[in-house]
Amino acid sequence: METVLAVLTDVHGNYPALRAVLDEIDGLGMVERIVCLGDMIAIGPDTNEVLEALFSRDDVSMVSGNHEDAVLALCLGRPPQSHGEELEHHQWIADRMDKRFVPLLARLPRSMTLSFHGRVCHFVHYHLDAGQQFLPVDWAPSGEKLDELYQDHPAELVAFGHHHPVHLFRTERRLYFNPGALGCCDRPVARYGLVHITGQGMEVECREVPYDNRAFLRSYHEQQVPARAFILRVFHGGQGGEVGG
Repeated sequence: METVLAVLTDVHGNYPALRAVLDEIDGLGMVERIVCLGDMIAIGPDTNEVLEALFSRDDVSMVSGNHEDAVLALCLGRPPQSHGEELEHHQWIADRMDKRFVPLLARLPRSMTLSFHGRVCHFVHYHLDAGQQFLPVDWAPSGEKLDELYQDHPAELVAFGHHHPVHLFRTERRLYFNPGALGCCDRPVARYGLVHITGQGMEVECREVPYDNRAFLRSYHEQQVPARAFILRVFHGGQGGEVGG
């Protein structure tokens, strides 16, 4: 018997990319559960469409990310967690988010540990310290460093996001997998991963789904999204930067 999980991370308010991935997953007909590893919102403007698509399904489990933290802080009247142009962007997202999503996001866990066929899997937006706060990004991750970080954890798979490139490390202790940001890429593709789990072990499959991102990129200018010049340059590889002002 095999269980197949789809692992998504860092949708970042990009509904066309998410829709392309969900359509492929549904078409495969073999995915039992979708696990979304946080940062569903911000950077991209499609907050309500993304959250509606995820919360309306009964096969999706989610954990919260740092952008959920930042937007929720503003929605709930807490001290801001961002500054400058980033704060302006988060406020823009918070002002436009349907408020019915606030309690749903606030209830999301920081991490999840699930078991399939006796195989323990740990899901988190990014690695946490003892106080359940996200650690700084390791720009040169390795299996050895992750083994040290998770040395006392029972998981055979640790799936994470936050750092947008794809990471896949297999050590003697476990498998570490970041499928790459679904909603942020320098090409018109949406990334995600499949995890195939049996009683004998686990295998990971990295997948890319092509989609038409032109209208999405134009929407940054049409909606006057704060920090759009920086976002399009850094998170979309300069795509869309020539459109609009």
